[in-house]
Formats: sequence, structure tokens, C-alpha cells
Amino acid sequence: MLERFTDPVLAFFRIAVGLLFTCHGVASLFGVLGGAQSSGSALPVGQWPGWYAAVIQLVCGVLVVFGLVTVPAALLASGSMAYAYFVVHQQHNLFPILNHGEPAAMFSLAFLALAVIGAGPYSLDHLLARRRQAGGVRTRGVRATTRTAPAHQPAELDA
Repeated sequence: MLERFTDPVLAFFRIAVGLLFTCHGVASLFGVLGGAQSSGSALPVGQWPGWYAAVIQLVCGVLVVFGLVTVPAALLASGSMAYAYFVVHQQHNLFPILNHGEPAAMFSLAFLALAVIGAGPYSLDHLLARRRQAGGVRTRGVRATTRTAPAHQPAELDA
């Protein structure tokens, strides 16, 4: 009964998580929206690990919002938030509510879910895949086909 809402809800979830993640990156890089960690200022360029995390947040967040290269972007975002949780937050306390690591933990899990599920049909990934499939566009010497080759066998090569 509720299955018809799966694709729109996935799109809403992907866009919301991506936008929230992007906001963290924008705040830390440009000192807007409250700035880095609500300090009102931007992080110094190249500061480890915060500035690099902010770049990942901005780039991966935007990619996830549009559903473009979603799986790799979500995997990188998930890993960066897992790093943030275990290296930055967990040293203060084991529990996320006490070490203020709930956002890092939630982002890590949300992006891990998106990396496994994919972008869904309302995404640029889906649109580009449909265009490649419909037009028979060649990709790295492999013709796009309607059948999926098993992982141990290459797809049919063009002769």
C-alpha cells in the first residue's frame, strides 16, 4: 500500500540529508550560517581535519542533493563522519549524547544507507543511466546493454 511512496520518500531523504550536510560545509568554509561550530567564522584554509571535512561536506552534499555519483559521494561522506565520530567525539565519552557526536553518527549512518540503496529514480544518476541505455552509448569500450553481466564476466565487448 505504501510502496508507491518509496521513490519520492527516498528522493526527499537524499535531498534533505545532502542539503543539511552541504550547510555544514558552507558554514565551516565561508563563516556563514553561524560559522564553523557556531563560532561565526570560517575555518583557516588547510586546517586538519576540519577544513578538509568541510570540503567533503560541501562537495559530497551537493552531489548527493542532485543524485550525481551518489554511491561514491555517500560512501566518502559516511566515512568522513565515521572518522569524525570515532576520532573527534568518542574520545570525550562513549555515548553520542554525552560526546556531542549525534550529528556525526547520524550523518554517517544516513550516508551509508544512501551508498547501499543508491540515488533512486529521481536523480541525475538514474537519468544518465537511462540515456546511456537508450542510446547505446559506449562507455570505456563496453556497449550498454539491457542485460547485466555477472560480476565475474565482462559485458559484451564491441567488435
